Amino acid sequence: MWSILLRLSDDRGPDGKPRVKECGNARRANLDGAREPHVDETLDEKEKILQLVTEMPGIKKSDIQVDVTDGIVSISAEHEGRKYSVKIPLKYKVDENSAKAKYTNGILALTFALAEEKPKGKIVSVE
Repeated sequence: MWSILLRLSDDRGPDGKPRVKECGNARRANLDGAREPHVDETLDEKEKILQLVTEMPGIKKSDIQVDVTDGIVSISAEHEGRKYSVKIPLKYKVDENSAKAKYTNGILALTFALAEEKPKGKIVSVE
């Protein structure tokens, strides 16, 4: 059985003041009670692929909604009282139409092809 793990650690910063850091596979709940899962981002420059991976245990794949709009990936899911919600701004330009999602054993993997950069401007030949 998968579990949600949220830990807080405390230490002192370089200025000597105490600071608290979150770690684990989920962040604190949003105002609507949804947890914000941690998202790992992997860029494969050779294959020109961006992959986002997140853990959402206890969810069925039919309960997951993924939306990609204007360079932001929104993931939400709700099943039997478990709610997850996260918005991920993409650091790279991707082909939104190439998006593929796979959910297995509580792990959601999204794959995008990187957008081909088209040269800007136009070279004008002089006659």
